[in-house]
Amino acid sequence: MEPKWLEWAKQLQAISQAGLTYSKDVYDLERFELIRDMSVEILAEYTKMDNKTIKELFANETGYATPKVDVRAVVFRENKILMVKENSDGGWSLPGGWGDIGFTPSEVAVKEVKEESGFDVKATKLVAVLDKKCHPHPPSPYHIYKILIQCEIVGGKASEGIETDAVEFFAENELPPLSIDRNTESQIHLAFKHLHNPQEPVAFD
Repeated sequence: MEPKWLEWAKQLQAISQAGLTYSKDVYDLERFELIRDMSVEILAEYTKMDNKTIKELFANETGYATPKVDVRAVVFRENKILMVKENSDGGWSLPGGWGDIGFTPSEVAVKEVKEESGFDVKATKLVAVLDKKCHPHPPSPYHIYKILIQCEIVGGKASEGIETDAVEFFAENELPPLSIDRNTESQIHLAFKHLHNPQEPVAFD
């Protein structure tokens, strides 16, 4: 579970964002700006990021605050799982990224696999819908839902993408250093559980 200070900071951010969107009174708007500043200060204190960077993260958020959606593709070949090496942190992750407007979750999974690994796939099964705060990821300023979708290779070949440095398949007992912000070891084991038992129910939360 995420720490309390992070939960409070996110709740303050959500309250301020909604208030700044729907309030008309100038004094209320000032109060909501103060609440947003408080959430920024909390995050800056505990994450060691500077206030300006954190405020810029929130500056592009308008309207009623809702969770972001991160879609990850689960792809197997010969009992090994497809992973890509992220050039941002050097860790390995399931191909994926933010959900795109106009795309279904499965379309995002297919697109991300192609862009990050070079393989053509088709989506076959929903593996999990997870709340990032319930898993051992590093702290994040956003509330994020992670959708894991199993896919089957139908073509293409391994090739690096703009955001990836390498493409490989790994056995469950030979996992590389992971990009923990994107996926955890327990989530990879969950994916293998679905490989070994196709009737495994969808995991959630």
